[in-house]
Amino acid sequence: MFIIESYSTAVFFCFITMIAWGSSSNTQKLVSPDWRVELFCWDYAFGILITSIIFALTIGSHGIEGRSFIADMQQASIENIANALLGGIIFNAANILFITAVSIAGISVAFSVGSGLSLVIGVIVNYITSPIGNANLLFLGVFLIIIAILLNTIAYKSMSATAGSVSMKGLLISIASGILMGLFFKYVANSMFLDFKIPVEGKLSPYSAVFIFSVGFLLSNLILNTFLMMKPIVGIPVKFSGYLKGTVKNHLLGFAGGSIWCIGMSFSIIASDKAGAAISYGLASGAIVVASVWGIYFWKEFKTAPKGTTLILNIMLIAFLSGLILIVISR
Repeated sequence: MFIIESYSTAVFFCFITMIAWGSSSNTQKLVSPDWRVELFCWDYAFGILITSIIFALTIGSHGIEGRSFIADMQQASIENIANALLGGIIFNAANILFITAVSIAGISVAFSVGSGLSLVIGVIVNYITSPIGNANLLFLGVFLIIIAILLNTIAYKSMSATAGSVSMKGLLISIASGILMGLFFKYVANSMFLDFKIPVEGKLSPYSAVFIFSVGFLLSNLILNTFLMMKPIVGIPVKFSGYLKGTVKNHLLGFAGGSIWCIGMSFSIIASDKAGAAISYGLASGAIVVASVWGIYFWKEFKTAPKGTTLILNIMLIAFLSGLILIVISR
């Protein structure tokens, strides 16, 4: 299987993840206004699963190092399969809340608050599990990102005070999503052998782990998303027949969103061998900056905000970037 050989390459892969994770939610902004979040989530799940299979059967099965996908699946222990499945289930719950937050509050708020909180929790949890890197620099970077989250929250509150249609529900859903999202990576990382060149009996390769993660994501969707279709957070209940009435464009955009996100997930997992789980997840979460740029400057999500909000948002982005730089050099 393909294995990264250097830290610099691992950082490059994390930057690809950053772009993929930060841009995947644009697909939701491009679907038809009447295409419900719950229906979008089905195609998103299919996109993640199919992409994980493609990775597993190509670069995850060729090469002289590590262990090929089929052989890896045949020897995997129940415990490690359960860990990867649990990671998929937790992430799906977080993702459904996150996508709902995007539809209510916009990309910049959902990412800055939800993904920012998940970054903080994820870095701490993963560093405790695998303490790689300079703790002082790593957590100083995390502190700057917390400051950026608070600044984004202030900007959002100022906008909601001047726009009666803006609800704080989006902010609260983003926070709930971030808490769950900060926990999923740990379980996927725990299911894998640490040195990708030296397979461990019962443990999973990164490609197998992402595949099982995607299976857990899809299976949990059958329960979680079905429940939300009957008891939606926003709007009226949705029927399964509505999915079949969707346009090709809406289905393809949902699938593309999941596929783009899975590419980022795969690259982040592959990079964790050389970078460490905490740094890999933390750096890849620079997606927050990418998404904030999309939301602020492309989608103009803060165009109705009062004077002075732009300055707050620019300081927020600087704090995010500074925090991410510290995370990179902490290795």
